[in-house]
Amino acid sequence: MTTYILRHGQTDYSKRYLVNGDPTKQILLTDEGRQSLGRAWNVLPLHSVATWLTSEFPRARQTASLLMGVPSPELVVDARLNELDYGEFEGKPFLEYAAWLDEHGPRRRPPGAAESQHEGIRRLLTGVLAALEHPAPRVLVGHGLLVSVLHWHGDRATGEPMPLFFPEAPYIEPLAIGDDDLSLLVTELLDDLESAALREITAGGDASILRIGEGPAVATVDAVSPSHSPDKKDLPHA
Repeated sequence: MTTYILRHGQTDYSKRYLVNGDPTKQILLTDEGRQSLGRAWNVLPLHSVATWLTSEFPRARQTASLLMGVPSPELVVDARLNELDYGEFEGKPFLEYAAWLDEHGPRRRPPGAAESQHEGIRRLLTGVLAALEHPAPRVLVGHGLLVSVLHWHGDRATGEPMPLFFPEAPYIEPLAIGDDDLSLLVTELLDDLESAALREITAGGDASILRIGEGPAVATVDAVSPSHSPDKKDLPHA
């Protein structure tokens, strides 16, 4: 059986690379975001989907609801699929959060946040694993960080450690993953998080290369470099 995992459609926040980790904010799809749903209609087995899952966020629930149509199965809302809690960076440019993350690392919680980047990724992965408890085929509408991590895993080189920054996730492009592969993928990523917790972060490490979409590298952020201040346009939304 198969799970189709995709990022919600474009919002005004994501278009401007602003972060939103607060599900109480009513941030919905732009006109372009709604129109882009046609790409998924051409790929998803809409008439045979047994389970639709989404986070608590309005943009994800809206995306799922518009894709589901009527009649449709009940929407399963799982808070474990929520976007990362950005704390005091809520509503600010991703650049500001990225600069803090570059300085403090993925295991520190930002001011006002309930989780670190790695804690958030672990939560997301447990939500994906829990999706396997529901009938298949399944469609899971999530957020940029989750889909970015899955894309990175699919393209990773052998032995490549989990990076600090991930490629920007595309909107409304389903990743179709079989149940056995999804269980193995989640297990490997959880192992990556455990391995990352054991690695020493040093100031002279390799640089993290940031990209917009699938294009060429647009910015390089040295690991743990508080003085680094790339141009705002160079950093993607998580």
